[in-house]
Amino acid sequence: TMLPDHDVPAWLNQQQAERPNSELKTLLGEIFTKKMANLIAEHWFVSKPMKQYTHAELAEIAEKLASWQVVPAGTEGYRTAEVTLGGIDTREVSSKTMESLKSPGLYFVGEVLDVSGHLGGFNFQWAWASAYAAAHYV
Repeated sequence: TMLPDHDVPAWLNQQQAERPNSELKTLLGEIFTKKMANLIAEHWFVSKPMKQYTHAELAEIAEKLASWQVVPAGTEGYRTAEVTLGGIDTREVSSKTMESLKSPGLYFVGEVLDVSGHLGGFNFQWAWASAYAAAHYV
């Protein structure tokens, strides 16, 4: 699913209570990329302030978001491949040693971790810096 770590109905209800004047696609832009949030809005609902949605509408949107399966249509190959998001949650790793908080003695560095940045060498710098931190500790 697209949001395996989210209780989507609870999140939508919380947003409606705490941010009633915010548009749903704006809020979805905090979870997805803005482009993805706009595409979701175009296909699944009319974006309006949260206070204007009924509970039934929010439940329907939550069901669509929670059960949506994304199947890639293809690839452009390695020539244009880039890492975007995903990997091991950094909250599960010591920032000083890169050691797993769940499995002591296991270390994670570089692109295996959920860290992203601008193009232009960021991933190399992150790989070197995180490896340096782990190596210093080990």
